[in-house]
Amino acid sequence: MGKFLMGEFEHLVLLTAIRLGDDAYGVSIAKALTEQTGKEVSQAATYLTLKRLEEKGWLESKDGVPSTVRGGKAKRTYRITDEGMARVRESRATLLEMWSEISEQLQ
Repeated sequence: MGKFLMGEFEHLVLLTAIRLGDDAYGVSIAKALTEQTGKEVSQAATYLTLKRLEEKGWLESKDGVPSTVRGGKAKRTYRITDEGMARVRESRATLLEMWSEISEQLQ
């Protein structure tokens, strides 16, 4: 596969989708990211990134059951694919290796 770097926001969205599991949908991901980072994360940026990650094959989505609470709309939930998980693992290994190489400078 080779070393692969992804954008910071893509990385955060993938990690959040993993953490939320079956509750990973656009609004919940944006909310969780805002809580985790302390910075306001827009739903628009989140949905654009979800679409891009899905196009790359790193996430897949499915529509849930329509809800009267949502005006008859269904939630679109997301889950990480095997390829997406491989990319997250690869990114983690790369970052850990890089952090270990500069640990002395950080003290």
